[in-house]
Amino acid sequence: MKDTLPLGNRPTWVGFVGQAATLFVLLFVFLMGVQGLGDGFKLLGRDLLDGFFTATENPFISLMVGILATTLVQSSSVTTVMVVGLVAAPENPLPVANAVPMIMGANIGTTVTNTVVSLAHMGRREEFFRAFSVATCHDFFNFMTVAVLLPLEITTGYLHRAAVILASTLGGVSGVTYENPLKNALKAGLEPLKSLAGTLFEAEQAQGILLVLISALCIFGALLLLVRVMRAATQSSIEVFINRFLGRSALVSILLGAVLTVMVQSSSITTSLLVPLAGAGLLTLEQAFPVTIGANVGTTVTALLATLAVSGANAQAGVEIALVHVLFNLSGIALVYPVPFIRRLPLIAARSLARAAVESRRWALLYVLGLFYGLPAILVVLNKFFE
Repeated sequence: MKDTLPLGNRPTWVGFVGQAATLFVLLFVFLMGVQGLGDGFKLLGRDLLDGFFTATENPFISLMVGILATTLVQSSSVTTVMVVGLVAAPENPLPVANAVPMIMGANIGTTVTNTVVSLAHMGRREEFFRAFSVATCHDFFNFMTVAVLLPLEITTGYLHRAAVILASTLGGVSGVTYENPLKNALKAGLEPLKSLAGTLFEAEQAQGILLVLISALCIFGALLLLVRVMRAATQSSIEVFINRFLGRSALVSILLGAVLTVMVQSSSITTSLLVPLAGAGLLTLEQAFPVTIGANVGTTVTALLATLAVSGANAQAGVEIALVHVLFNLSGIALVYPVPFIRRLPLIAARSLARAAVESRRWALLYVLGLFYGLPAILVVLNKFFE
């Protein structure tokens, strides 16, 4: 009996240490990917980057890039981290003004995951109605936010200006505090990749393409595994938190959504978790909505984290675009949630669409295809009027 307690506890400590070590390694790989992304773009050459950046001068095209990129990789975190890397590239950086609509597009693109999850409930009418309503309220909220803030940004540069002011008050966080211990480690980690690229290709542009691809895989793979590890560590806690705190107040629900998303490093997990709960009748649309918009805020932490890996003359710009992501989501909450009539609009739209989808399942499929693929096509057409 004396040995029972220590033997029972030992796997717990071993598991905890193993999870902590895994998270540390994945975080390092993630930051190494961000660093490599900037170095890879540096090697691509001015002409290629100038062509891309010229296209993104049109805000509609930039928005489309954000939507499509996020839809394809199924993660707004990956998209925003790559945008941070582009903006903070050592040479020929993506202008922050061009990148702002991409951040907005990433917010729209990330909603595809929980919308697709809701389609699994198609077999039961009432269940599907509840699940689809909760999934699409996220879509409509983000659309409303973009519809207001994109024209405001085009005309006034509100988000960019506010991010510049906020970044300057932070005193240049990136590339200073973590320069010595972290930057040297990241450079050492990238050396084998750079050597491999140099061995395989003589042309710098080819080396840059390979480095960008490998760095993107590092970012995507590290985030994917981070999400899995964090989800495994917090899965039971998430349902306890939701059952304990939902319905107490809107502010608590918003904070809950933000905290859970920071914990699992994925807004898609937070919002997708709400869908089956709503389908089972355990959660109402009014209860789920504030958690959803809180998840929008929580997902901005990933881009802020990515700024730790950027340095040099454009590091401040990387901080600025990460702060744009934060300010965009906070502004959306401030514009939509406090006014009861405006707050109800995404819920009314979600329920209306859900009723149509219940009557004919094809509307649900057409909605997903039209929102995430048809809309970008429309934006391309709109671009012709700006040329």
